[in-house]
Amino acid sequence: MLNGLLHSLSVTRWQRLTEWPLTVAAVLFLAAYAWPILQPDLPDPWLGACTSVVWITWAAFALDFFVRLALAADRWRFLKRNLLDLLVVVLPLLRPLRLLRLIALLRILNRRAASGLRGQVTTYVAGGSSLLAFVGALTILKAERGNPDANITSFGDAIWWSITTMTTVGYGDTFPVTTTGRFIAAGLMICGIALLGAVTATLASWLVQSVTEAEEREAEDAEDLRAEVVALREQVRQLVEHLNASDRAPGVDPSTVHRDG
Repeated sequence: MLNGLLHSLSVTRWQRLTEWPLTVAAVLFLAAYAWPILQPDLPDPWLGACTSVVWITWAAFALDFFVRLALAADRWRFLKRNLLDLLVVVLPLLRPLRLLRLIALLRILNRRAASGLRGQVTTYVAGGSSLLAFVGALTILKAERGNPDANITSFGDAIWWSITTMTTVGYGDTFPVTTTGRFIAAGLMICGIALLGAVTATLASWLVQSVTEAEEREAEDAEDLRAEVVALREQVRQLVEHLNASDRAPGVDPSTVHRDG
């Protein structure tokens, strides 16, 4: 029965059917992941509920990945093109990245901005950077808060550290002291540099396109002007030929034609 169902589906149709359920699952995962960190004294029943939600959503992400793998025509190519999805399943730390599915909703609300590649890059950079800063703050707070020498002990400190690290500013007022925290910092630095490169590339693309469009408009104006000059020359030529033909016409006094003209 399961094989028959898989044969009747395609990867595209499966993704269309599971887009919203997995988006809701991603939101629930992030809430269940963040709540115990933001409220360390959470009662045990709620802590257990959050743990259950984390595992249930992880199972949903894993099921989605392996179903798409089973539906893929070329499975090795699918694995190569979906390494991030594989990491999301294998490494629990990366599971919040599934929230990038919310970009589909942003694209619906702002179709014009996301209609081109540059608009999509801008949307993904904005959504991805915000999500990365939030998740980075949560993970560093979880790693550092229990250390007696830690200087990142509140979510405010964590989000400030996350933003300064992502933007490669690094004031040095807050920094990780644990080994886990330093690994998190290294990953956040790499992601921040990648995001900065994406923003720079997007801005450069916009400038190049603006200059190109201005040059194309100038070329079109010059072409229109040349066409008008050619048309005027043709009118002058026709007028001259008409006058010459009138001068050569029999029974017509040229002096009269020129005087009347």
